Amino acid sequence: MRIKSLTARVLLLTTIWSTVALVVIGLLISTLYRKSAERGFQDLLRAQLYNVINSVAIGDQGALSGSPQLGDLRFAQPKTGWYWMVEPLGTYTAPPLVSPSLGVTTIPVPSVLEAPFDKNYERYYQVTDTSENRIQVAETEVVLDTDGRAARFRVTGNVGVVEDDVRNFSHSLYLALAGFGVGSLIVNALAILYGLKPLDKARAALERIRAGESEQLKGEFPREILPLANEVNALIDSNRRIVERARMQVGNLAHSLKTPIAVLLNEARVLERSHGELVKSQAESMQGQVQSYLNRARIAAQRRSVLARTDAEPALERLVRVMRRLNVDKEFDLVVNPPHLAVALEQQDLEEVVGNLLENASRFAVHKVRLSVAEAPDDVKGGEGSARRHWVEAIVEDDGPGLEPDQIREALKRGRRLDESKPGTGLGLSIVTEIANEYQGRLELSRGEWGGLKARLILPGVTKDVA
Repeated sequence: MRIKSLTARVLLLTTIWSTVALVVIGLLISTLYRKSAERGFQDLLRAQLYNVINSVAIGDQGALSGSPQLGDLRFAQPKTGWYWMVEPLGTYTAPPLVSPSLGVTTIPVPSVLEAPFDKNYERYYQVTDTSENRIQVAETEVVLDTDGRAARFRVTGNVGVVEDDVRNFSHSLYLALAGFGVGSLIVNALAILYGLKPLDKARAALERIRAGESEQLKGEFPREILPLANEVNALIDSNRRIVERARMQVGNLAHSLKTPIAVLLNEARVLERSHGELVKSQAESMQGQVQSYLNRARIAAQRRSVLARTDAEPALERLVRVMRRLNVDKEFDLVVNPPHLAVALEQQDLEEVVGNLLENASRFAVHKVRLSVAEAPDDVKGGEGSARRHWVEAIVEDDGPGLEPDQIREALKRGRRLDESKPGTGLGLSIVTEIANEYQGRLELSRGEWGGLKARLILPGVTKDVA
């Protein structure tokens, strides 16, 4: 799943990095401590081994004598794993000396091939005694007198002491690192949120622009974001100038064509009936065509503007009131849900498309027309090439005769009138389709629940999600 929040991305990356780093550091420190503890344990055994060597000699009767004092009570307690022993070697025969802790416990001795002596003629190995203690053995052989009599000296220590020490240290270490990691993540999160707070301000400023509450990005921004804010403001100003220039040009063109078309329509009234009707119909068609292309030019100039926003309910209420006055014999219903729904269209364009649909429905309705506007379901998409994710649907239904599928295809063609007995130029649905397409929306026609025509218009909505 792709994470779209910049804050969430940074927090996720810092959390992963901190977790991996702390785990690696914990394992590294624990490993180093284990090696240090094992090395210290071996050094202790070596010191105790030479303490025993210095405490033992051959007595007057040729027996081994001495009483090593190692300063550790564990050498006096049975089955502790802490032992010392001195055994005669070679032709020298005498009773061995052992620590009180050894008792009846025996210690297996590996061969020299399995555990060879080092350059100091010492060897260290681990075995398990008959009391199930895993012990570390320090061993060496020493000549005790000038007659060449020698003995093997061994001192052992319980490896469990080292394991317990390492385990306790690791437990304390991991708890400390976990606390440090949680604290670091909290501090990192606060630092990231504080560092990215200017972006939230910029986002809020963009939302105010999208909602029509402001015309520029306003606020104090850090120098890293200030160039972006300035460029956005410059883009908005440029866009506004383009829109105003396009509107002015459209107005000028409309004004320049208004008078010639009006003259043609007036002249058509004084001509012979057959010729007058022909000129009038062609002039009206030309008037509709010109208005359609003027609308397209105007929409193309401003459809990318982030300032395009119209509250649906008040604009549509005015349209419905006009239709009620023009069609007193018909019932018009308006439903807008939610009431504060807004569309990303200029008010003039919204009134143009919905007005055409209402006018078309009023011509063919028997008794009633209904206009309902709501947020479109999440799976609804706009016209071809649209990238917007938020849509509004406006549905106009009537109780007239409706259209068959093949008639619907004909009705959407420019200038096509299925009922010549009704007034109009046949451009209404075509104009609606063109304006909807310019805003990347679309128009759908079908049969409604009352049996009449159902026109479903998909238009871009205003959303707070500007990220």
